[in-house]
Amino acid sequence: KYGYANVAEVVDGPDHLRRKPVFCLYPHQQEYRVPVGAVHPLPEGLPPRRAILAANMETAVNGLWDAAPRVGDRIAVIGCGVVGLLVAWLASRIPGARVIAIDINEARRQPAEALGLAFTTDESRDDHDIVIHASGKAEGLNTALSMLGMEGRVIEMSWYGTGKAPVALGEAFHSRRLTIRSSQVGQINPQQQRRHGYRDRMALALSLLQAPELDVLVNAESAFEDLPRTLFELATGQRDSLCHCIRY
Repeated sequence: KYGYANVAEVVDGPDHLRRKPVFCLYPHQQEYRVPVGAVHPLPEGLPPRRAILAANMETAVNGLWDAAPRVGDRIAVIGCGVVGLLVAWLASRIPGARVIAIDINEARRQPAEALGLAFTTDESRDDHDIVIHASGKAEGLNTALSMLGMEGRVIEMSWYGTGKAPVALGEAFHSRRLTIRSSQVGQINPQQQRRHGYRDRMALALSLLQAPELDVLVNAESAFEDLPRTLFELATGQRDSLCHCIRY
């Protein structure tokens, strides 16, 4: 089975959910049965197509909870896929924050700037308070470390699976007292757990998707029947989509 981010209409279930659009973490298929607690009703007015970003927005929210940015912080985000762009977009709303989105792929400039973000393929400043790394490449992680000022911290949001990521812990790592902190959506920051559960976090993510400019992140679409070919093209680099929507 493919994927896991679904927006669907409830055809049978409790009256308050029937015929309503919901978000659900479930593999792609035309019909499925899940517990009531597995679905999240869409806020009024949220387009279903944009709502497929809910899992990515939830990850972005969790990453910023872990980063704990403050007013006026200097923040960089390395890796402008969907998650990285969402993190940068959220961070750019912090008053006084200086936020830069970074990716070696020049094609990421258009969606970044459409979201109102400053974008570059090469950042030389080394005074950042926080660098959020979401490129999935060890080179990006080492670049993140080189960009930090005194007591700066990297929030590592990449997933390496069983791979290894060599990290350069020489140079200024110790003298600047730098920190690398992992962030993974499966766990909520302890500072938030007392007030926010998993359903609260998803409800927040869905509410944040009300911004129309986020439509730029869903930039391709295919029919479900074409999914095997579409996945092959994505895996072999024939397509450079951000979020690729599958239509049923």
